[in-house]
This record gives sequence, structure tokens and C-alpha cells, in this order.
Amino acid sequence: MAGDGYRVGVVGATGLVGSTILGLLAQRDFPLAEVVPFASERSAGREIEWGDTVLECRALGEEAIQGLDLVLSSAGGKVSGEWAPRFVDAGAVVVDNTSRWRMHDEVPLVVAEVNPDAAAGHKGIIANPNCSTMQMVVALKPLLDEAGIERLVVSTYQAVSGTGKEAVDELLAQSKRVLAGDESPPVAAYPHRIAFNALPQAGAFRDGDDHTEEERKLIGETRKILDKDSIRISATCVRVPVVTGHSEAVNVETREPLSPERARELLADAPGVTVVDDPAAARYPMPIDAAGRDDVLVGRIRRDPGNERALDMWVVSDNLRKGAATNAVQIAELLVERELLTSG
Repeated sequence: MAGDGYRVGVVGATGLVGSTILGLLAQRDFPLAEVVPFASERSAGREIEWGDTVLECRALGEEAIQGLDLVLSSAGGKVSGEWAPRFVDAGAVVVDNTSRWRMHDEVPLVVAEVNPDAAAGHKGIIANPNCSTMQMVVALKPLLDEAGIERLVVSTYQAVSGTGKEAVDELLAQSKRVLAGDESPPVAAYPHRIAFNALPQAGAFRDGDDHTEEERKLIGETRKILDKDSIRISATCVRVPVVTGHSEAVNVETREPLSPERARELLADAPGVTVVDDPAAARYPMPIDAAGRDDVLVGRIRRDPGNERALDMWVVSDNLRKGAATNAVQIAELLVERELLTSG
């Protein structure tokens, strides 16, 4: 395919996030001259159906990366560390979905509804936050602007698709075996069985650290995006047997008093947020309802009975869409809108 618009590369095009990015580029009518999918050596040459056309995956190489205007990358930190600078040297702007660049001082960490102005300061690479961070800061931004935030206590309930397709396949396979009477199915993606279980470990423990990498990401990235190093944050990240959709119980201590009613009003008017909050009628956000949607769903908004300046709320989002692919495409749209891309 070729036409007016931008030449866009998608790195990790055969993965869960990469394939979602490809679908969103078409659904959101991004101005494209060409889409170039990149995949691993073993997937090079694989054909991907994309709308009315078929795209052929390419392996990363010096010749293959030339002539692109924009690259949306989700192929892992090691690949990004090597190839993102090469794409930039070749003239592209990279929106990176891995953890490789997020905490670099010179790389903006951007959520479209929260800190879009940060994108203007890019030097070729813009980082996409971790999925659990992403959905939380979208819900926090209107509360921060209204009343300030002093402390957060967060517990996440993260879907297995955040780990990748292999983890999804493992959950489904384990579930079938357990239902058939096998209480000890093989484990690979996680240290323990995930089917009918909950693991208080999302991400690895680094040497000498009693927090997981996911918990450290949530803490550090939230402060960077909100530009508030003073916010005290406690995080516990849990992996649960859900295919798609991260859930979070968030306790927010504000600087100024903020009522649950006012918080609902602010969230209802916030971009990218849908309030689902009628617990008496059993209406509250659930992963099954968030799957396939781009908005962050917020409900169970209530006063913390132990702290007159704190609210509790329940935040749910599709981790593959808003938690990863949608925000990457929104950043791309932002770059076009603000003329921060130069079409080749």
C-alpha cells in the first residue's frame, strides 16, 4: 500500500500489542502512506491481513529501517535498546512501548490525556508507560488538578495478557487441565500455577529489592508523568487469572478536601474516562466490560472511613488497548496534530 501520509513502522507486529496497534491505525484512520511491520527473524516473511491488504513482515536491518517517519515499537527492552536509536538516526520518531526508555531523563513519558505537552520535548524517542501506570494516571489527573495528591496506596489485579500470548495460552491450557482433575499442570510463564489462583508477584524481584519490577515501575512512572516526586506511593501488583483487563484498587489522599460527589463530577468530565458507579445496582467497572474499549473505567468512588482527605476507587482498563496500543497511537496522532513529525 502507498498513498499520502506517513510511512509508519510497527516493531513487534505479530505480538499482542503490535497486532492491536495495526488494527488501531486502521480504525482511527491515521494518515498513512505505508505501514511496515517488523518481526523477529523467524517471523520474517509472514503475511498479516490488514484491512483489504496483506502486509509482509520484515526483519530488522539497516536497509529495512530506512525512510520511515514514525515507528511504534513493542518488541521488548533489549530490541528497543538496540534499534530505537538506529531508527532515530535513520530519521524516524520512535514511540516505544517497552520499559527501556521510560525513566531516562531526556525521554518524555507521555499519556495523551495527562501530559501531552511533554511530547514536544522529545529527541527522537517518546516512551509509553507501563499498562498499570497508564490507566491509573488517567483517573488521577483530574483529582490532582482539583485537590492535589499527597499519597497513593495501590493494589493491582493484572491480566495475563500483560505478560504475552504465551501466558494467555498457559492460563487457558492450565484451566482445562485443572477442570479435568489435574491439580499440578505445567508452569512456564509464572513461578506458580495461574489458573484459579492469584500471584502476589507481577514482574521479577531484582537482587536486594523486596518490590517487584512492576511495583517499581508503577511508583517511578507515576511520579514522572504527573511531575510530582513528592507523592508517596505504596504499590502491590498481583497477577490474576483474567485474560484481558487490569483492575486496580486505588486509595488517593488529596492535599485539599475532595468529596466523592465532586470526584465523580471531575472524572465524568475527564477525557478518556467513563464513570461506572452504581454499586447498589451492581454497576461497577469489570475487566470483561473494559475489554475492547479505549476508555478507563472508574467506579466504587467512596470516602476512606479512616482518612477524611482520602478516597477509594476502582479503576479498570483494557491493558492491550489503552494500557499499551491505544496510547501509542494517540501519541502518534498528537505528533501529527502538533506538527512534530516530518513526512518523508
